[in-house]
Amino acid sequence: MHEFRYVRGVLHCEGASVAALARRFGTPLYVYSQRTLESRLRELTSALAPLDPMVCYAVKANSNLAVLAAFARRATGFDVVSGGELARVLAAGGDPARCVFAGVAKTAAEIEYALRQGIYCFNVESEPELARINTIAGRLGRRAPVAVRVNPNVDAHTHAKITTGTYENKFGIALEDVAGVYARAARLKHLWLRGVQMHIGSQLTSAAPFRRAVERVAPLARELTDRYGLEFFSIGGGLGIVYNPALASGDPAWWRTAAARRFLTPDRYAAAVVPPLRRLGLKILLEPGRFLVGNAGILVTRVEYVKATARKRFVIVDAAMNDLIRPAFYDAYHEIVPVRPRPGAPRRCDVVGGICESGDYFAKNRPLPPVGEGDLLALLSAGAYGSTMGSNYNTRPLAAEVLVHGRRAALVRERQPIEAIWQGERPAPWQ
Repeated sequence: MHEFRYVRGVLHCEGASVAALARRFGTPLYVYSQRTLESRLRELTSALAPLDPMVCYAVKANSNLAVLAAFARRATGFDVVSGGELARVLAAGGDPARCVFAGVAKTAAEIEYALRQGIYCFNVESEPELARINTIAGRLGRRAPVAVRVNPNVDAHTHAKITTGTYENKFGIALEDVAGVYARAARLKHLWLRGVQMHIGSQLTSAAPFRRAVERVAPLARELTDRYGLEFFSIGGGLGIVYNPALASGDPAWWRTAAARRFLTPDRYAAAVVPPLRRLGLKILLEPGRFLVGNAGILVTRVEYVKATARKRFVIVDAAMNDLIRPAFYDAYHEIVPVRPRPGAPRRCDVVGGICESGDYFAKNRPLPPVGEGDLLALLSAGAYGSTMGSNYNTRPLAAEVLVHGRRAALVRERQPIEAIWQGERPAPWQ
């Protein structure tokens, strides 16, 4: 569960009034609950306690330094996909020796930087990448720790843009080719074959694809360990969260429904993957992102106008797709609730931003309680792939971000000044 609830008719994050935060810091505003971050981490590690896993938080989900620092102080590892993400982790106090570096397009500069920092392992996506890492490690006089990412060809049954484990995707190496890749990599003297890795997609809401992938890759992991003395098996991330409106609004009755009984929980995830993984006897890594931070954040936005046409009712807000692109990009659902609910019957409306794109929307034909100009709305479950996917489209500044712990609130990202958007730009000399 998360730490957003109504107290005396006003939405709160833990002990802080969201309305007061909006007055203090303005809108659009991301608000994060530290207690939720911590509780999700505890839930996951407790369920997987028989494996004593190394949890590597997927930085791409939410890379705010305060979020990273919260995990770093609990000795969490990190899954990074760029040199910039690794630098963020180090700035937040993270341990490079607990960082894995993934991604299909690692540059020579990023590889050298990661080696100099002493990362735990590279998750390697191709043989050319293995060759590049070997060359750079040789130049530095080091042995680079590597794990080949196995593509198990398992359909995760998630959105097409976030599935990663089938042969139609750009990620990893086909299961049947991996043994040969390790044999060739073993001849590269500047590589340390430290482990094997897989990841099949994001926002999975059933344990079955995880179980199929583990059962498919585990025998290969055993074989590779016998040959090369591997240390670990990383099973990736992908655990989904509940975007369901009943649960998002804190309705405990949701957990008694048929839908809840089918939904993926840490315990159901553990029941599916722990038995085959314990038999391997390898160190287990996992790389969760959304599960840890998704329900820990909301996006607060102010209603600018309510526009009625012959066909539609539009609630136009000051946030837009540059602040939270998931609805426009994935047709993703986010529950939208008023910060101070008004009495009255719900009316169907489209909640839209001010960007000059028809795709700039947060909800279509959604029943909402009465709202008017100046009212505050909260888009729930916005802690993952929200601010981290933000942009300056239409020369809009990046939103401010606040972290709440109990009754305390801290501005952990200032609202971007307009002038900072073009700070690195200049006219050409002849203009």
